[in-house]
Amino acid sequence: MFEKIMFPCDFSEACKKSNRFIKQLKEAGAKEVIVLHVIDDRLINSIKNRTTSRIDVEELGTVMEKDAQIKISEVEAEFKKSGFNVKTIIKKGIPFREILEAEQELDISLVVIGSHGTSCIKEMLLGSVSEKVIRKSSKHVLVVRR
Repeated sequence: MFEKIMFPCDFSEACKKSNRFIKQLKEAGAKEVIVLHVIDDRLINSIKNRTTSRIDVEELGTVMEKDAQIKISEVEAEFKKSGFNVKTIIKKGIPFREILEAEQELDISLVVIGSHGTSCIKEMLLGSVSEKVIRKSSKHVLVVRR
């Protein structure tokens, strides 16, 4: 039923918890996991607007990409160990938009997303990225509580 799963991952605790749910979907016929990490351009642009040193901002973007590559490789290895075919993607942009665009391009059958990401706003009922993905997705969405 859900053979091709897209997993937007921000490396938060909710993201780690979602890994377990995805592994359980293997028993239900899931074959492929596409791990997507989006580096939020708004953070880099915000820093760019507050500093006069463009070199530092460019370096920050490079460091963020390298860090994401290391972390996404760990997630990839974990899913491969469970027997999934795995594809990893790192994009820059606005997270919910990149997730929605990728779900269409990749023709996935299910999005598995954590209810809350890396922001520290714990009093909110649902994270802003997951809330927008739920409302606007044309695919099935499984939300994993934190």
